Amino acid sequence: MESLTKVDYGTSIPNNVNLADDRRVLKALEKWHPGYIDWWMSMGPEGFQNNPVYLRTAMSADVGGWAKFDYVKMPDYRWGILLAPQEENRTIPCGEHFGEPAWQEVPGEYRAMLRRLIVIQGDTEPASVEQQRHLGATAPSLYDLRNLFQVNVEEGRHLWAMVYLLQKYFGTDGREEADELLRRQSGNEDAPRMLGAFNEATPDWLSFFMFTTFTDRDGKMQLEALAQSAFDPLARTTRFMLMEEAHHMFVGVTGVQRVVNRTTQAMRDAGIEDPYDIERVRALGVIDLPTIQKKANLHFTLSLDLFGSEISTNAANAFNASVKGRYREDRINDDHRLTSDTYPVLRCVDGEIKLVDTPALSALNMRLRDDYVRDCMKGIDMWNKTIKKNGIDFEIILPHVAFHRHIGEFSTIKASPRGDVLSEAQWEEKQSDWLPTKADGDFIDSLMTPVYEPGQFAGWIAPPKMGIDNRPGDFEYVRL
Repeated sequence: MESLTKVDYGTSIPNNVNLADDRRVLKALEKWHPGYIDWWMSMGPEGFQNNPVYLRTAMSADVGGWAKFDYVKMPDYRWGILLAPQEENRTIPCGEHFGEPAWQEVPGEYRAMLRRLIVIQGDTEPASVEQQRHLGATAPSLYDLRNLFQVNVEEGRHLWAMVYLLQKYFGTDGREEADELLRRQSGNEDAPRMLGAFNEATPDWLSFFMFTTFTDRDGKMQLEALAQSAFDPLARTTRFMLMEEAHHMFVGVTGVQRVVNRTTQAMRDAGIEDPYDIERVRALGVIDLPTIQKKANLHFTLSLDLFGSEISTNAANAFNASVKGRYREDRINDDHRLTSDTYPVLRCVDGEIKLVDTPALSALNMRLRDDYVRDCMKGIDMWNKTIKKNGIDFEIILPHVAFHRHIGEFSTIKASPRGDVLSEAQWEEKQSDWLPTKADGDFIDSLMTPVYEPGQFAGWIAPPKMGIDNRPGDFEYVRL
């Protein structure tokens, strides 16, 4: 049984999966590598490719002390194949095959289903890099610039993780899919990314922080569900990806917290108590709280759409086939087959939003989304504690899940952030109060002036509480 945890850097593709003894897959990955570098140079971070960046690189799959920090130029970053340690005698945690030994190869009857799940997950990884490629030009500090690049190189590594599975387990079809992952581009009219939120622009740093707060958290939930897969290489791959994904959400949640902290400190120092006195607040050179709320509304709802329809035959089939589970499946007290269970689903019934008991097997997307909403509240609570600490009477909220939806039960209706069903006219009248306007975007854009001096920060964001890898406040995270 494979038990490697340390990463072999002796091959052209760093890995802990014995690639040196798997010449066919190593050769396929080496053939794919130049196309990846071409993609990185043309669609990855714009500028800074020749600058040394203080990045972490995985050295082990162990939870403790698994990464080292050092300066590296991004094109030279050692992207590799890393799987969590193999669990001895692992059994399948859910679905029709519950309790059977986990699969080390792809069963023929589930080949197409597994391939599509891997391709969809793989497609999101380069998409976010493409969405964020221009942000370096407006970084509010070297600390933030480095965090952006760390997120980017790890999303690139997550692409490698999915490509390895495609190359090793899916033959010619997998190699073709791996090439397609480099051909599609975020927002491209002819070849867009597969999921809607990954074709949206990320025009400013507040958008980036909201994206990593909400959309990367959707990624966490999807990876948690895939970590329950009967297909053991996929489960192990996603378990390791979750270790890296945690930093991405940290960047987002603490980024927004620092924006909120700077805004409320500036308001307090200027004697402004009313958070809706937007002109006076913006005159301080900070982002007003109602606009931060509107940005949260937008990114939260775009991320909700990534879960798909609340009632889904595809999700039921994937669970029943044991290829995808639920969030923290091992902590759920039921039969893990869902043959007769029900789950309450929010639906629009006769113009009203109501909870309706639905077969649990069909409601898996709804359940995963509910877990996601609860997880999002951790960040919201952190932001609100900061606002309260600075003495401002304002609370950021998560809007109702029926608000601003384009997929699922509520895609055909208009609803307020409180969940009230609206007419088209009511929506048109009020939507600018709930979602960012062009004027909001223009104001935020006016603040996006780069700050590249070590230890200095743009006026609209507070410094972090501590540096990366315990570095001092004036540490040169990116050498320019």
